[in-house]
Amino acid sequence: MIEMDNNIFDLMKKANEITLKNHGNIITLERAIFLSWWCDKGDCAFCYMSTQKNKIKDPRKAKRNINNIYAEAEMCKRLDWNIEFLSGGYESFSTKEIKKIAANIKEITGDGVWLNTGITNDLEEFGNEIKGITGAIEIVNPKLHDKICPSKSLDDISQMLDISGDLGFKKAITIILGLGETLEDMDYLLNYIKNHKIDRVIFYSLNPHKETIYANSSQPASLYYAQVVSHVRLAFPKIEIICGTWIDNLANIGILILSGANGITKFPLFKMFGTKYGKRVEEEVKWSGRELKGTFTDKIKLGLEKSKFNPELDKFIKRYIKESLKNKY
Repeated sequence: MIEMDNNIFDLMKKANEITLKNHGNIITLERAIFLSWWCDKGDCAFCYMSTQKNKIKDPRKAKRNINNIYAEAEMCKRLDWNIEFLSGGYESFSTKEIKKIAANIKEITGDGVWLNTGITNDLEEFGNEIKGITGAIEIVNPKLHDKICPSKSLDDISQMLDISGDLGFKKAITIILGLGETLEDMDYLLNYIKNHKIDRVIFYSLNPHKETIYANSSQPASLYYAQVVSHVRLAFPKIEIICGTWIDNLANIGILILSGANGITKFPLFKMFGTKYGKRVEEEVKWSGRELKGTFTDKIKLGLEKSKFNPELDKFIKRYIKESLKNKY
């Protein structure tokens, strides 16, 4: 059973050595592209969408403009950011629509995309526009999961992941730390990764949203987060680990990289671009001894206010560039 390790820095040192040996020194910037603010389930206790479901009268109006989505993908390509996955609540888009969006984004970026669009039985509909399938496990304690995410069956998620592997897709899971789990629950996580042959783990720290039961909760301690990541890295040297932290916790970045992270996520890209916060991200990566893939500060890479792919994207590209160049802080 995993317990608190008083030699956390020795643990991190070992994890860092394994990461460098198996993955090199590149750290990626990852960005999830959201498709909609609507979720038909809308009952995950921590989720912002759970606070919006009763406020949205017409779910169709909660969908993002498709060209806006494509423009965001093009900006990610320009700035050398990875698209973490396409994310949308349940019943926000049909399988056919998601497939088309993924195919067009692949044409823009030159790379297949990960999906995090809920439990589906339509995996066979997808092809090489998809790189992998993400299961939103969220909580690493099954009893807590049933309470906090009552409409997202762990058995259904696991079955989807196993089938996706049989179809040749890579498999990822998302985990949120700070929902009430403890280090003792990490044994369940390690067994889950092993049993379902997971290729990628995406960790987030709790973001306490107003109107949820976690509104007054604190985010998890940095060294607790680091210990969890280190244990996963030590148990699975070749797995890809992405770690999310928030703008008010940028000091976590260096610690998480030294604990085994391959990439970092959960940043408001265009609001932070070129600001002291964007520069801080780059400094955290630099002082962890890594090389950053992508930029938070290079204005030249924003490019022209015209799309390279479709003139219908121009007004959205222009808006993203304008937002990136604002003196926001």
